[in-house]
Amino acid sequence: MSEFNHVSVLKEELTDGIITDKNGIYCDMTLGGAGHSKRLLELTDNALLLGIDRDPVALEVAEARLSCFSGRVKLYHGNFSEIDIAASENGIEAFDGIMADLGVSSPQLDDAKRGFSYMHDAPLDMRMDTTSNFSAYNVVNEYSEAELTRIIGTYGEERWAKRIAEFIVKNRPVKTTLELVEIIKAAVPAGAREKGGHPAKRTFQAIRIEVNGELDAVSEALGKAVSLLKSGGRIGVITFHSLEDRLVKQAFQTMAKGCTCPPSFPVCVCGKKPEIKIITRKPVLPGDKEIIENKRAKSAKLRIAEKL
Repeated sequence: MSEFNHVSVLKEELTDGIITDKNGIYCDMTLGGAGHSKRLLELTDNALLLGIDRDPVALEVAEARLSCFSGRVKLYHGNFSEIDIAASENGIEAFDGIMADLGVSSPQLDDAKRGFSYMHDAPLDMRMDTTSNFSAYNVVNEYSEAELTRIIGTYGEERWAKRIAEFIVKNRPVKTTLELVEIIKAAVPAGAREKGGHPAKRTFQAIRIEVNGELDAVSEALGKAVSLLKSGGRIGVITFHSLEDRLVKQAFQTMAKGCTCPPSFPVCVCGKKPEIKIITRKPVLPGDKEIIENKRAKSAKLRIAEKL
């Protein structure tokens, strides 16, 4: 079995926040190393858990780690936006609680050969689902300069996106992570490199998001998840960067509002009713102790909502 050592962030806050029935049915849409799921199963009496993950290595490890909960765990290999398919295939009509941790697992970042890190040399990969044929190599070497500028600027929120894209195109083909790092360093002016951490951080984030379609699936997955919650059931979502958090916040606000009629309309004509109530008006953040023990927890935010 492969090593997959990952410290789950906001573990107590997330699991405590979504358990509504100790004999209920729950879903972990991003199973990973099963840290959140293991705690949920320990806290419940006879609850059933459906775990979803696109990474075959994560599923392999999770299956072993949850093997002590015999008969209480079902696993599904796929994207979290396939929660409806996963539920249907496992005979589940509704959940009492659903959770998602949208961050990249530490083993994915730390495993040099998977190409997520700008600190280790490896082939350009960054696939969460290693069965996919589309990787960072395709993005870096096949996207136009305009497309690269767009994703680096939008997904990486990188001010030097246009210049970085220009340098990438001039230096293609780019085969490894450290080749890409050197190109980014050359593109970013020396004075700017000293601010905001590693100069490649934002570009690598952007390429990873593009490779895995991370943002494309968030709103769709949340909509499906809420539709599968029982009344009174809860959904908790952990994000790690502003783009994801904004999508989760907006999705929750839209579902909590219901009516989409223009403010100028005297009465509602769309007929849409609120689906959820937001439990966390402000996101739950990790405490100082957790950040000291796990520096990757620093940017984490947890939002919880309850189905009406």
